[in-house]
Amino acid sequence: MKNSKLTKRLARHERIRKIVLGTADKPRLVVYRSAKNFYAQVVDDIKHVTLFSMSTQTPGVKEKVVYGGNVKAAGHLGQVFAAKAQEKGVKKVIFDRAGYLFHGRVKAFAESARKAGLEF
Repeated sequence: MKNSKLTKRLARHERIRKIVLGTADKPRLVVYRSAKNFYAQVVDDIKHVTLFSMSTQTPGVKEKVVYGGNVKAAGHLGQVFAAKAQEKGVKKVIFDRAGYLFHGRVKAFAESARKAGLEF
């Protein structure tokens, strides 16, 4: 298990976290993907507080997507997430891909969130 995919991803995530820091003005947008769902949260690292979070299991999103573990679901979550972020007063974020490659679901989420008005 020394060189498993998970260990490599966690090592990449640790490297990224040394650099990326969310503040009150520009919080950190963290994503996590499991096999069946996609999760995103906005974190203020200075206060150690999660400002808000959403996933493909959130009631407003779950009705729109049939399966939460694909690119289509991640794209839809990105749109809804950006709208909710703007309601909460968050316009600019620092994107933390959590060691995942910027490809597939992570990319679809990021691009749809940018289109919906989130800046990063």
